[in-house]
Amino acid sequence: MTTTTSSNEVLLGAQGRVVIPAALRKALDLKPGERLIARKEGESLVLERREVTEKRLWKMFSHIPKNVSLANEIIAERHVEAQRDSREE
Repeated sequence: MTTTTSSNEVLLGAQGRVVIPAALRKALDLKPGERLIARKEGESLVLERREVTEKRLWKMFSHIPKNVSLANEIIAERHVEAQRDSREE
C-alpha cells in the first residue's frame, strides 16, 4: 500500500473555519456537504471521514465478544462502588 503525504498551509478564520485546499479535496475525493470528524491527536488536528472513524473504532473494540455489554459492565462497577461508598459513610 502506498501512502502519499501532502501538506498545505491553511488559514484559521475568525470563526474557526478552515478551508481545505482544492488539491487535497480532489486527492481525497471530498465533496461539498460531506461530514468529517475532527479530533485532537497529540498536538495535531486530524480530519477524517465518518466511515474511517467508524471502522477504526470497530477494529479497536473487535476483541470484545458480541454478548458482552460494556455499558452494563460499567453500570455494575458503579453500583459496587456506590455500595462500598455508602458503607464507608
